[in-house]
This record gives sequence, C-alpha cells and structure tokens, in this order.
Amino acid sequence: MPFSASVLACKGDPIANLQEDLAAEQKARATYEKLIDLCRDDPDVLDPLKFLRQREIVHFQRFGEALRGVQDKLAEKKFYMNNMNCNNMNNNNNNCDCGCN
Repeated sequence: MPFSASVLACKGDPIANLQEDLAAEQKARATYEKLIDLCRDDPDVLDPLKFLRQREIVHFQRFGEALRGVQDKLAEKKFYMNNMNCNNMNNNNNNCDCGCN
C-alpha cells in the first residue's frame, strides 16, 4: 500500500475518517483556487490547476456520498435472533419450524 497522509489520520471510526477526507479535499480545492487566482494570465498553468480543482470537487462529492452511506448503514436497526430456543427445540423433539434443521 503506498504511503498516504490519510493513513496516519485513520482513527478506526469510518465517520471521523470520511469527515477528515472531506476536509482534506476542501483544503486542496481552496489551495488550487488561490493558485488559479495567482496565475490568471498563464493558460499553460491555469488549465492543469482547473483540472486539479475539479478533481478535488469530485472527490469531495464521492466522500460525501460514502459518508451518507455509512451513516445510513449505522442508523439501521439491527435485529439479532437468539438461536438458543431453536437449538433446544431441535435437540428435544425436532419440531423446530424456523428452518435451522
């Protein structure tokens, strides 16, 4: 895996990690915008900077989509089935109708 500063910032919390990614993309976009303002008269420099700024915008959008997906997934109610009753029924009289036979 190539070295990345975002690896150092990893907290094990997907929401915190994605928010840090969003912030990094915004900082990079702001940097490119400042550079674009400084280089308005040089099209050879301006075009690549505009491309890089647009790339940061797209990355920000994708990280935002990922954050919403993670938040939605974490907000889902989780139901856990206790198979203890099923196993007891299965061992006692083989009348379990839950499909675990």
